[in-house]
Amino acid sequence: IGSPFGFDYSVTAGIVSAKGRSLPTEHNENYVPFIQTDVAINPGNSGGPLFNLDGEVVGINSQIYSNSGGFMGVSFAIPIDVAMEVVRQLKEAGRVSRGWLGVVIQEVNRDLAETFGLDRPHGALVTRVLEDSPAEAAGLEPGDIITRFDGEAIEFSSDLPHVVGRTTVGEETDLRIVRNGEEMTLAVTVGELAEREDQQLGFSRSGESSSSRVGLRVEPLGEAAAERLGISGGVRVVEVDGPAAEAGISRGDVITRLNNREIVDIASFRQVVEELPAGRSVPVLIIRGEAPRFLALRVPE
Repeated sequence: IGSPFGFDYSVTAGIVSAKGRSLPTEHNENYVPFIQTDVAINPGNSGGPLFNLDGEVVGINSQIYSNSGGFMGVSFAIPIDVAMEVVRQLKEAGRVSRGWLGVVIQEVNRDLAETFGLDRPHGALVTRVLEDSPAEAAGLEPGDIITRFDGEAIEFSSDLPHVVGRTTVGEETDLRIVRNGEEMTLAVTVGELAEREDQQLGFSRSGESSSSRVGLRVEPLGEAAAERLGISGGVRVVEVDGPAAEAGISRGDVITRLNNREIVDIASFRQVVEELPAGRSVPVLIIRGEAPRFLALRVPE
């Protein structure tokens, strides 16, 4: 029920397509598990109630996904329990706080599941652990796969922000992970989410090194660039061919880990490449733009 275009008390109906949907277009929206419906929402509907067939308010209509600015069959509502938790925090503290772990994550696809020794694709793959974060204090590392948080299963990477975001700041909880094919449990104290400034990139362009074995030519990463990226080192991809191209590695990517080993400079890159197991897929951690992600690299026989 809403007032689209000023028409008061307009009612639309539809079905729920998904619960817990992530909209990663804005920093804090990752932490809201939206209800996706095909209920028509137009300007004037946002902020109105979403009812179920029993007349109970189950959500607050929030936004649409549209190329034209008008309704196109995809709309999103904030779940009522999330909205009421915001109300409670505003009444008690005058502000809203969300739990923060301090990791950058990605989805685990079938190829990556194989490289990390999983029996099936699931969990949230950690691509970066932020400095001075709860995750760093708990001992999380890039390449860890989070499968449970506070007893809740993490099937998709998008599940993790929802669970962490509604965890009380300062609460200690268990984190179940898979590291190098082995399951283990870490204790983590949840921090508070705050806005963080974006990082800018810069690169050094000297001392190129090539590896025909996996189809990569790389160069050193300057100290200033590494500092701005928040990493201790790495190499920048200059040319891509063969297996590396098939894996999705692109010119300009920064490689920081290969086969679960840290890459800090040209020498460490060469050594790790020489020791890669032939005929197997191995994980490679890259930073593209400002986003770290794992790819599965197939090493030739």
